[in-house]
Amino acid sequence: MTAPADRIRAANRELLERGRASAAGEYFAPGYVVHLTGGDRRGLRLVQSFVRGIRKAFSDISVEVEILASGRDRVAWQRTVRAQHSRAFQGFPASDRAIVWRDMFVSRFEDGKIAEEWAVSDLAERLLRG
Repeated sequence: MTAPADRIRAANRELLERGRASAAGEYFAPGYVVHLTGGDRRGLRLVQSFVRGIRKAFSDISVEVEILASGRDRVAWQRTVRAQHSRAFQGFPASDRAIVWRDMFVSRFEDGKIAEEWAVSDLAERLLRG
């Protein structure tokens, strides 16, 4: 079985960089839950919708993943995303400028897939600075 840190890198490459939203089930458990500031969200459709939304609003996406700590079933990691903000995203109009944002996660794995995550992002802050 592939190490959790390698699965995280592969998921970012396939989902965000290549835009393969349909591959979400290869990396995320069916009962996936993410804990966000505004509350918990669940399911593979959430992941697929997020990927489609990012890929629609941002072009030329590149992702750098940094593993901060890794244990038996959990990985603390950060990603730096670089992209061109070419279309509106969650109420923010397109700025047609390059943007860089960071997301931080703790991902918990079950049976080789991400089952639960705790996440924070500075994407909204970066969009506000537009």
